[in-house]
Amino acid sequence: MNNHSIQKITVVGTGVIGNGWIARFLSQGYDVVATDPAPGAESRVKNALGKAWPALEKAGLAKGASKDKLTFEPNLEKAVANADFIQENAPEREDIKRSLLAQIDQYANPVAIIASSTSGLMPSSLQSDCTRPERIIVAHPFNPVYLIPLVELVGGKKTSPKVIQRAEQFYHSIKMKPLVISNEIEGHVADRLMEAIWRESLHLVNDGVATTEEIDAAIVYGPGLRWALMGPFLTLHLAGGEQGMKHMLEQFGPALKLPWTKLVAPELTEELSNKVIDGCEQQTKDHTITDLEKRRDDFLIELQQLLSKYWPAANLNGRL
Repeated sequence: MNNHSIQKITVVGTGVIGNGWIARFLSQGYDVVATDPAPGAESRVKNALGKAWPALEKAGLAKGASKDKLTFEPNLEKAVANADFIQENAPEREDIKRSLLAQIDQYANPVAIIASSTSGLMPSSLQSDCTRPERIIVAHPFNPVYLIPLVELVGGKKTSPKVIQRAEQFYHSIKMKPLVISNEIEGHVADRLMEAIWRESLHLVNDGVATTEEIDAAIVYGPGLRWALMGPFLTLHLAGGEQGMKHMLEQFGPALKLPWTKLVAPELTEELSNKVIDGCEQQTKDHTITDLEKRRDDFLIELQQLLSKYWPAANLNGRL
């Protein structure tokens, strides 16, 4: 398995995440087979690809990259038969994913790696119906997949360490930042962090403390700027002055016991839902989703250029 090179890629499931993977793989020069049983899936893939491609051209395409290297094959067995690497993106339901992964495992080349894009399910469960569970991993990306570099890699109890190693090398090769997570846990790492902020945001809206726009502003113009460079630990390390985190914990550690935040999400009532929906629609009333996606993509490209300038280790496998 170690010496088997990855050349042919199949993407199973062509929703937002699946289409993001297709765009990234194609932009890196790969031939990609896409499969999805949903009516109209092929046209939606091409439409999504057309939207993403200008940003990928701006970010820089690999030699030989072309949208024409995409093949749509509605038959799952044919789609995965010759693949070296398979990225699964079915709906976030354990029964659906387990069944689909078992089918893929049955049809795929024995040495192919099978990666699930699940945001919260655990690989030990996902691989439990497979004949070759050792080649099943979680590879959880972030939207838009074609620009955001992070991908969380998680192995299950039966996953081969060599498969994780090969997957890590592969994702590095397509300009991603793979984060190998030592212990499987629901929601992995990044989504658990985002979920905590999301829960608290809903409480603030529900209690009438702040609007959706004000909460977004609180992140965008405050911690979000720092987190883009350093993350929460190094941000607070600097807040401790010359003594760093040592002083930070001594000074502010006791405040962690204060009941500022609410760990349990609020009941998603119709009233709260309407507040959140109305707030978001008010924030974006003069802009289409396509306009906002383009603005986001252009920003992410320039932000990553800044990150590589001020944090060179961001492009490497090492530390500072």
